[in-house]
Amino acid sequence: MKHVDPEREAFDAFKALPRDVPVNMLNLIKLKEIAKYEDGTECSGVEAYAAYGRDSGPIFRRVGGTIIWRGEPKVMLIGPSNEAWDIAFVARYPTASAFLEMVTDPDYRIAVKHRQAAVADSRLLRTHEVEGEDVFG
Repeated sequence: MKHVDPEREAFDAFKALPRDVPVNMLNLIKLKEIAKYEDGTECSGVEAYAAYGRDSGPIFRRVGGTIIWRGEPKVMLIGPSNEAWDIAFVARYPTASAFLEMVTDPDYRIAVKHRQAAVADSRLLRTHEVEGEDVFG
């Protein structure tokens, strides 16, 4: 099963959590070789995802979003060997409400067509920071 957009149940669970706290969103992205738009336009998945970044970036920054970590996935050490990711990053939002503001913005709703065309599969995990020692557990 491929995951590109949130399911209603997951989005409702996101909204049920506190909205006034900072959130870090772990993003794992697998791009399509060829991105196909609803109007029949085609380009590479890389090009379509770059268009998504270009068009959604101003909205992301306006709501206070920042990329706090970006990495290049190399090997799945633990997890399904058939899951390979092209892009990995953590986006930080000052509040969960800021994330919701972004994804409901009318201009973002237009920009997201590039993401939908580009992405073959993805994971998006909301996380909250935890205070404590720098140890596991």
